[in-house]
Amino acid sequence: MTKIDSDLFTAHEHALETELGTCPDCDSELVIRHSKSGPFVGCISYPNCEYTKSLIDHDIEQVKVLENSNCPLCSEVLAVKNGRYGMFIGCTAFPVCHYVVHESDDKENESLPQCPKCKAGELVKRSNKSGRTFYSCNAYPDCNYILNQLPVDQKCPNCGWSVLIEKQTATGNRLLCPQKSCGYKQ
Repeated sequence: MTKIDSDLFTAHEHALETELGTCPDCDSELVIRHSKSGPFVGCISYPNCEYTKSLIDHDIEQVKVLENSNCPLCSEVLAVKNGRYGMFIGCTAFPVCHYVVHESDDKENESLPQCPKCKAGELVKRSNKSGRTFYSCNAYPDCNYILNQLPVDQKCPNCGWSVLIEKQTATGNRLLCPQKSCGYKQ
């Protein structure tokens, strides 16, 4: 059996602890902490000092400037950017203007029908915090109409409801009436 030399571990025993630096708010030591969202850097003087910093740098990289496109909010030039959640189009005057377009969301929302409940808003694609997609009226909180399947702009032949939903089944896609009292299936 080989004996391990203990001098190997004493020289830099606390090297990683001081590498994080000191807190800019209170000059205490910074340490790695853990939460349900993952690890982060925090002040050792917590709860007296609540300084935190992300371990991962989420910089947004500007990939290409779109010369002939202007921001509808501030008239600056738009650019293709790569960020934390992937590629998107955003305003080049970012900290001042927060205009962002997710191209895939924009194309899908163009084909969605008008809200059948309030007839004032339009149905838009959304996702909950667990990532499941649903479709709701953009006039929320005035209208709280929600569908869990893709709405199709067709009138129900049974009850006259202005929207049908597309549901995927083992036999293929079917159109259904979202009204429980109707029960129409195509």
